Amino acid sequence: MKASGFPYVLPMLLLSVAFFATPLAVLVGFSFAGPGGATLEHYARFFGDAFNFRVLVNTARLGLETVIGTTLLGVPIALLYWHGGRNLRQVLIFLTLIPMLTSNVVRTFAWIVILGRQGPISEALVGLGLTGMPTSLLFTELGLIMAMCQIDLPLIILPLIAILSRTPVQLTEAAQVSGAGPWRIFVTVLLPLMLPGLLAGWILVFASTSSSFVTQAVIGGARNVYVPQLIYREVGTLFDWPLASAIAVVLLLSTGCLLVALTMMSRHRRLVGHA
Repeated sequence: MKASGFPYVLPMLLLSVAFFATPLAVLVGFSFAGPGGATLEHYARFFGDAFNFRVLVNTARLGLETVIGTTLLGVPIALLYWHGGRNLRQVLIFLTLIPMLTSNVVRTFAWIVILGRQGPISEALVGLGLTGMPTSLLFTELGLIMAMCQIDLPLIILPLIAILSRTPVQLTEAAQVSGAGPWRIFVTVLLPLMLPGLLAGWILVFASTSSSFVTQAVIGGARNVYVPQLIYREVGTLFDWPLASAIAVVLLLSTGCLLVALTMMSRHRRLVGHA
């Protein structure tokens, strides 16, 4: 870093220390707090309870399922944007950004109507004859994944659009002239190009899903417990701040390990060398 540029980044460094590093240090300190000094008792209590470990696994599984769902939905939309004309691109950008301007709380409560017994999904299932009576997807993991995929979908579409916008559309035409079919073009040409955007999107979606307390609590209900709800219970109901801090640190570390792994993949030359 050049010495002349340091004054310009100093305000950001001070804000980061005041509002990120210091609260994080306090959180970690609380997780080791004990009557006689620092202790690992709270971590031992967390990992010693099979229920807590199952909640941690369920949270990771929810994040991975949402990553898969957003990928299956986001890739076709990004490719449609890439091949589309100016008007279609503007419409897709508008439809992608508008949900992000709405609070997650509002979108979550909208999904209560969509997933309820009188919602459009239930009426469609009855209309198609797939179910004999109205069905509610509220308080189910399937309903929660559907809501999380819609809420987090822009987080994977925007990185893909950023990558594809720098790629000429004539690339696929050149591959077709060379004799490659649609599937081979996607696997050998488009997928390596989109991989950096996919990895960035996976990081954002997984982190957002794993920590989305409101959507997990409202759509998932009491039967589907995830780590943010576990932390809320320890803080708001049992007032066990040290254990809640230990759980939060475990969530941060588990999410951080995945983020580091995906970041290392995004820098691997053999994976993104074609991009």
